[in-house]
Amino acid sequence: MTTDTHVYPVQWNGDHLLLIDQRQLPERYQVVTIYRWEDVVQALQVGIVQGGSALGIATAYGLYLAAQQINTQDPLVLWQRLQAIAADFQQTRPHKASIGWAVQQLLGNNCHPEAPLPELRSQLLAQAQALQQQDFDLCHRIGDHGLTVLPEQPQELTLLTHCNHGALATSGYGTSLGIVRSAWREGRLARIYAGETRPTLQGSRLTAWECVQEGIPVTVVTDSMAAHCMQRGLIQAVLAGADRIAANGDVISKIGTYSLALLARAHNLPFLVAAPLSTIDFDLASGQAAPLVQHDPEEIYRLGSTITSPHGAAFYNPASDVTPAALVTAIVTEEGVVDPHCLTDLDSE
Repeated sequence: MTTDTHVYPVQWNGDHLLLIDQRQLPERYQVVTIYRWEDVVQALQVGIVQGGSALGIATAYGLYLAAQQINTQDPLVLWQRLQAIAADFQQTRPHKASIGWAVQQLLGNNCHPEAPLPELRSQLLAQAQALQQQDFDLCHRIGDHGLTVLPEQPQELTLLTHCNHGALATSGYGTSLGIVRSAWREGRLARIYAGETRPTLQGSRLTAWECVQEGIPVTVVTDSMAAHCMQRGLIQAVLAGADRIAANGDVISKIGTYSLALLARAHNLPFLVAAPLSTIDFDLASGQAAPLVQHDPEEIYRLGSTITSPHGAAFYNPASDVTPAALVTAIVTEEGVVDPHCLTDLDSE
């Protein structure tokens, strides 16, 4: 078992991309080698890369690979084609803010499409690498800021997590799991309870795997056990991540987040959302205005080769739900802890 405390889901290796195939975990650790932007798009579509900013980082390198593949001597033609390819990346996970964030960073207003082709391509690679380092640094800051809003007692806490917002979902540290890592480093964590996160089990497969790699005590529980664990006093706070945050503080995140927020409120527990500021969409007035993507029904009725539901049943499988701002104790960002009702103050700064 490795003791390396950093897991890097997306790595640039000279002229190609290395991606941890998260579909294979925890049974197998497998790295996929990618040379073409089309294969990066497919990796996002099929779930080789999952989570939050890891999707944006992979997109950034995918755009650089596209710039290398496009056969033209005209910088403006290259730029136009990159804009079209960026739309392909955004269609893979339209509800994930991190992909749009990466596209804006590489192809936004501060870029210079009139530059010579070699310079333009080098600029794109440098921006992708800078974006990855920026995310790694900000996740550490999120983790450390999160310590300030964790309960003071007991001295060593037990925390409930949902889905995977850890190293595998980011550049190698995590948002909500970044708080876990910082708490563990400071001796303030006794154990985490990782909700399995149906239907694709990111909590039991990925979050638990990360914790085992680092020696962080972890107990996996089914989603339906959360209320019982809270009632028994096993949980002192709930940690969640976010796909998008609306201007009014509503949180769009992995399905099941809303129900955990309700349970935390019923048991008078802090419900903390950890996410970078780039997750906040000030053009989205409320979470109710956000489109919610439907995933393949097979995620519900199939576990490996086992069919768990009868033929003829219907299935409803939204990828995300909306947690109202009123249920969120605080949003932990790289710049500090934010009241979910005061996000408009950030927009005016």
